[in-house]
Amino acid sequence: MLRVNALTKIFNAKTVNENRALNNVSFELKKGEFVTLIGGNGSGKSTLLNCIAGVYTVEKGTIIIDGKNVTNICEYKRAVMLGRVFQDPVMGTASNMGIEENLALALRRGKRRGLAWGISKKEREKYKELLKKLGLGLENRLSTKVGLLSGGQRQALTLLMATLKEPKLLLLDEHTAALDPKTAQKVLKLSNRIIKENNLTTLMVTHNMKNALKYGNRLMMMHEGRIILDIKGKEKQKMTVESLLDRFGNVSGEEFADEQVLLP
Repeated sequence: MLRVNALTKIFNAKTVNENRALNNVSFELKKGEFVTLIGGNGSGKSTLLNCIAGVYTVEKGTIIIDGKNVTNICEYKRAVMLGRVFQDPVMGTASNMGIEENLALALRRGKRRGLAWGISKKEREKYKELLKKLGLGLENRLSTKVGLLSGGQRQALTLLMATLKEPKLLLLDEHTAALDPKTAQKVLKLSNRIIKENNLTTLMVTHNMKNALKYGNRLMMMHEGRIILDIKGKEKQKMTVESLLDRFGNVSGEEFADEQVLLP
């Protein structure tokens, strides 16, 4: 479903501030794989997602989604194949529009917009049914402006919008990092359920090692713009934070320095 080959991204090339954010990164995701991506600050996690989404162009390498080479396709054309949830709950939704209006925008993404753009009764019932599954009571607040929702409610809505049309690839970019721990766990559990129910191919960047081990069926770890660990199946299930840190040290020759990643 996703094939990344020899991807290289350089910021401020040929200057004193040159930064090789991605260094010859290659990997492949099969349909339905749920991969967690972990690494310290500056390891290249978010840069990788931005390159896949088309936010950044790359100096070298190819990106293939569902058999289509999208390396040189612009971001908005790539967007029809992707679902994405950002770290900031404000992104991904329109604050001054109601819940049902935001869902309608997500459902009609990529379609031509004619004069008959109003929300039908049938659509409204569908939105209520989908929102009810979130367990947040939003199904009774369809006309509520999204800007009035809490961070957790908004992120749950964004997740629903991102997966409404079952994207070829779901990108979760530290989507619980701005939430309090209790709300973050609720959103993670909801994410896991939606991914499993729809068999979505998913790449989830997380800043938390415990969550990286708990969720998904595969874990990749980045360091200095490279993927240094790729752990899956039973090996991942048996792994602990301590054993993951040991593996990191053996491969990188360094101690893991980012304490935020080790928080509960």
